[in-house]
Amino acid sequence: MSAAARVIRPFASRALFQKLPMSSVRRVSPAAGFPRGSIRSFSQSPFWQVKKYTESHEWIELADDGKTAKIGITEYAAKSLGDVVYVELPAADLEVSAGEPVGAVESVKSASDVLSPVSGTVLQGNAALEDKAKFINESPEGDAWIVEISVSDPAELDGLLDATAYKETIDEE
Repeated sequence: MSAAARVIRPFASRALFQKLPMSSVRRVSPAAGFPRGSIRSFSQSPFWQVKKYTESHEWIELADDGKTAKIGITEYAAKSLGDVVYVELPAADLEVSAGEPVGAVESVKSASDVLSPVSGTVLQGNAALEDKAKFINESPEGDAWIVEISVSDPAELDGLLDATAYKETIDEE
C-alpha cells in the first residue's frame, strides 16, 4: 500500500461510513422507517396461525388462499387409535357444518368419526388413504390429511385451539 493511501484511507473510511462519536449518534429502530403494522416478528407469522386444533383431536390447516383447508387427525389421535386399517372418505360437494362428521377412521382397536372443525363444502378426500390407510400412522399431521374443504366462514377458525393450547389439553388427559 502506498504512503498516500495509508494516510487517506482512515479519512475516506470515516467519510464513507460516517463514523461519528457515539454520543452524537441517535439510535433508531429499524422499524421506524416503515408504516405501522408492516413489520411482523417471527412469532406473528401467519404460518404459526394457520394450523388449528379441536379438543376432539382433529386439525385444520388453512391454505394461502384463505378459502380452502385440509382436515386430518392429530398425531395424538393416530397413536391412540393404533394401526389404522380403513379410512372412510366423504363424497365431493358434501355440505358440512362445524362438528359434523366428514369421514371415519377405523383401527385394530376402535373406530372414530372425523369431525369438521368448520363449515364448508367438501372438495376432495385424500385418495392416497384409499389404497394405504396405514399412511395416517406415518404422517397424521402432514401428507395423510383426510379431506380438503372450501371453508364457508374463515372466522370460525378463531374459535379453535392453537398448537400450545392443544398440547395443554392432551397433557391433561
